[in-house]
Amino acid sequence: MQESIMLFFLNIANPTLDFLANIASAVGEQTFVIAVILYIFYNYDKKKGFGLFTSVLFAVLGMGILKAIVRAPRPFQVLESIGGKRLETATGYSFPSGHTTTGSAFYTALALTFKKRSVSIFCAVMMVLVGLSRLYLGVHWPIDVFAGLLLGVTVSFVVSRYLNALYDDKQKRIRLSMWIGSLSLVAGAITAILLNLSLIDEVAFTDLMKVFALGGGGYLGFVLESKKVGFIVEEKRSKQILRYLLGLIGILVFMGAKAVIPESLYALGAFLRYTMVGLWATGLYPLIGKNLRLFAGSR
Repeated sequence: MQESIMLFFLNIANPTLDFLANIASAVGEQTFVIAVILYIFYNYDKKKGFGLFTSVLFAVLGMGILKAIVRAPRPFQVLESIGGKRLETATGYSFPSGHTTTGSAFYTALALTFKKRSVSIFCAVMMVLVGLSRLYLGVHWPIDVFAGLLLGVTVSFVVSRYLNALYDDKQKRIRLSMWIGSLSLVAGAITAILLNLSLIDEVAFTDLMKVFALGGGGYLGFVLESKKVGFIVEEKRSKQILRYLLGLIGILVFMGAKAVIPESLYALGAFLRYTMVGLWATGLYPLIGKNLRLFAGSR
């Protein structure tokens, strides 16, 4: 059954569908999702940004754990007829689909956040397109996509149910963010060390380590922002765009640091880079930006 579905997509492949599938896949990737969440956090609503970040992080964390446990091969590794496309995004094992998990968690959280029919319809379409694109590209089995869709939607519904009350209680939010951030960084650091010593499966645990690092840095950044910055999102449009672009540039700088880190330290380097991406995005950059008057006000 699964093989038949994969062969169906192989048989309808053409350059136009290749192009569309690559776009659909891209809107379920971490770069796009982080960029949208940051814009909402900086310029629209900090509470909504925090909620989107939490929904996606918890879903992706669950996905990473499942990948490390199941360790299923991808279709192009099993079927000779499936060459696979956009293979640079096919990291880790196959089950469940990371793109589908990320996309379904993000778009479900987006729909629950804005609660508008038009937004909900758009988000539902995007979730389906992301999942179908991974099948079309030959990098996931149908069961991978179904599991990713189920995981992402479920986590976002569970998180959204409890998040509003948590965020409104500032002290509780800070304490929980501190605990989650600290535990994530400890787990990520241990995983990075074991990876660097080649004591655990690189394919199974590299992406999971990055999630721990990004989440740990991000949550500690939320703590820093809550205690030391407390910016308001209201600002002139020109300044909003400027502070958003500078924030993204900072992220690109940290990610680009991969080029100067020795290959022998690849895991530890990745851990530090992703930690700094999270910390920069949610706390360090707003703190610096406040001093530069890019972020104003206090609450």
